[in-house]
Amino acid sequence: MASSTVTPGDHGKAVVALPDGYKPSADEEFMNPLQLEYFRLRLLDWKKQILAEAEGTLAVLQSEPLREPDMNDRASSETDWSIELRTRDRQRKLISKIDAALRRIDEGEYGYCEVTGEPISLGRLEARPIATMTLEAQERHERQEKVSRDD
Repeated sequence: MASSTVTPGDHGKAVVALPDGYKPSADEEFMNPLQLEYFRLRLLDWKKQILAEAEGTLAVLQSEPLREPDMNDRASSETDWSIELRTRDRQRKLISKIDAALRRIDEGEYGYCEVTGEPISLGRLEARPIATMTLEAQERHERQEKVSRDD
């Protein structure tokens, strides 16, 4: 395995340089500095991508006419923009979850279930880096939500 380097970063925190092609493995210590840096970079890249898409939406919104002469075209445009704005709102909420995950990394809580305290599987974190619960705890939570909604 290639070696990593640790250098002082912002606020006195160590910054870990990931080896090329690094992927977290169950064979290493859970949430070691390499894994934390891997997930931190994934979260930052995801956030950057969302923000770039939002800027693109804003640019298009500002450049396209809001009033179409034809009623059908106008209705279609308004529907398209409504869908686009709902998507951006969901992404705004996602950014807040990404920021919360980055805070958990800084606080040493990332990767551990907020309900049970158990490690969240690397596979789950790969699929959903903002996960705050193990799959079992998430399923239990969703079942409880469903029961309370059905009442």
